[in-house]
Amino acid sequence: MPDPNPESPFVPAPIPNGRIIANGKTYMADAKGALVPIELVKPEDQLQDETVRKILGYAVALSEQVSRFKGHAFEDVGAFEAILSQEYETRLGGAKGNKTLMTHDGLMKVQVQVADYVDFGPQLQIAKGLVDECLNEWSEDARPELRAIVTRAFNTDKEGQINRSEIFMLLRLDIEDERWRRAMDAIRDAMRIVGSRTYMRFYRRDTPDGAWQPVTIDMARA
Repeated sequence: MPDPNPESPFVPAPIPNGRIIANGKTYMADAKGALVPIELVKPEDQLQDETVRKILGYAVALSEQVSRFKGHAFEDVGAFEAILSQEYETRLGGAKGNKTLMTHDGLMKVQVQVADYVDFGPQLQIAKGLVDECLNEWSEDARPELRAIVTRAFNTDKEGQINRSEIFMLLRLDIEDERWRRAMDAIRDAMRIVGSRTYMRFYRRDTPDGAWQPVTIDMARA
């Protein structure tokens, strides 16, 4: 029976072993930078140190490989688009840059998606004032979950950033109050596209009518 987890030929990045030789003696630096004679470092601490360095060697090499892969993948898509443009006078994808490339048998595809990065201008404070007016007047009629959404939406995180996902959730709520509608208009007016990021995603399936399965390059989902 084949090994379900065969040994990978992947070569780790060089990582220092953490041992320092001075005057013929071996030391290990502690977290404060002090040199500790290796015989005074507990065996379990030495083993932990070796384990972390081994894992980091593979992690650094894998990160570098993924970075190279990303560059090559975008170059390949760009070269394909250049051929389409030069030889067939056509282009791939929509106006915003989203595009999908698929194998002829329909079993594999590559998607390129461009996501806008949205920030909010000073109109957001006007929206907050109008929303607060609504909640104060509705008083007990305002559902607790609605108050929670509003609180999360206008609270800033540790970096001072507005909670964008909760702001967008407010926009999806169907509330007839005129001040609420003005608040939502103010939020929309406050939106500013300040940049964009391009993502590439990969999928495959066993049959043309099967469900697409993502090819993950993400430790949390692999």
